[in-house]
Amino acid sequence: MVERLTVLRVGHRGDGIADGPDGPIYVPGALPGETVEVEAVPGHPDRRSVLRIERQSAQRIAPICPHFGVCGGCAVQHWHAAPYRDWKRGLVVEALRQAGLDAPVAPLVDAHGEGRRRATFHARRSGHDVLEVGFSAARTYRVIAIDRCPILAKSLDGALPAAWAIAETLRPNKKSLDIQATATDGGLDIDVRGCGPLTAPLTAALARVAAEHDLARLTRHGELVAQSRAPTLRVGPAIVPLPPAAFLQATAEGEAVLSRLVVAACADAATIADLFCGIGPFTLQLAARARVVAVDNDAAALAALKRAAAAAAGLKPVEVQERDLFKDPLVTTELRRFGAAVFDPPRQGAHAQARALAASGVPLIVAVSCNPATFARDAAELLRGGYRLVDVTPVDQFRYSAHVEIVARLEK
Repeated sequence: MVERLTVLRVGHRGDGIADGPDGPIYVPGALPGETVEVEAVPGHPDRRSVLRIERQSAQRIAPICPHFGVCGGCAVQHWHAAPYRDWKRGLVVEALRQAGLDAPVAPLVDAHGEGRRRATFHARRSGHDVLEVGFSAARTYRVIAIDRCPILAKSLDGALPAAWAIAETLRPNKKSLDIQATATDGGLDIDVRGCGPLTAPLTAALARVAAEHDLARLTRHGELVAQSRAPTLRVGPAIVPLPPAAFLQATAEGEAVLSRLVVAACADAATIADLFCGIGPFTLQLAARARVVAVDNDAAALAALKRAAAAAAGLKPVEVQERDLFKDPLVTTELRRFGAAVFDPPRQGAHAQARALAASGVPLIVAVSCNPATFARDAAELLRGGYRLVDVTPVDQFRYSAHVEIVARLEK
């Protein structure tokens, strides 16, 4: 059955939202003010797909990618920059409001830069036994085959052809391959997941693919298949040897903006705890003028950070600790020696560590987050402990998506 809806707003996932008799109706691809003809999405009573835009918004623009609307990677390529930026900042404002938090939210900082420097491609055979390599469709496991992606940095130009060649070599069946590509200073670093044990002929074939596509390194589940150059990344004064499938900020500009905000906030601290430090994008910048204790549960990332810090000139002492901060957070007695604490957890946030920080006397906390909802939850915990939320800066390194980064300063 065809319905006619008027879209009122854009939701937190980037879908247009209309009001229905039983609650909100989500319409991907529709913009506020548009009247659209839609049909039901089987199995999703609150979702509709657009058949025709009857009245088009003046804020609608042409998407930059021919795969937009089918590929699930981008949600709002069709929206003019100004309302898009207001919406993305509004995601942070609304998350704070829902948590009962009052703090000034700065204008959105654009950190797309040259584009994404890492991407995970999926490879799977369709029901017609056709190999497809690309990204997943929105909210499904169906792989949308792509030949290019305009939001990727130029340094990832060879990643998609290499991913196709790897998939053609491994010939996945129903189970998909995940092919993670990272642009490093030494070239492309690719890690393949989901392929199972490799035979000697397959290993040799993959090594040939790595050579043909000039990959710096190719690994399978972190195990080396081929390497021609060291995949490294410069972070401040240091050169970090990257572990396979290492976590990095999505864009180089995103890392630069987040680091700049963190370092500026911690300018007066002589000793700093960097919690959930990863390979050390903040640690290695902060250590230019302060002693840093870097804590994470990723042994490979910590080893890379330790090597980088030891080889860099002009850094203050850096101490690394392997520790699961979700189960074993730093507690009040351990936090006593720090003038500032930085924490940048995964999307689930850091509730246990936030509770421990709330009970501490650390005068300054800098919270970095990629999830406004869990940030607001953790910040509320800190406020209950006597901290004051001084400022919040939203950072957009995931252009066209509903993801937004936050850097917030809290003081006691």
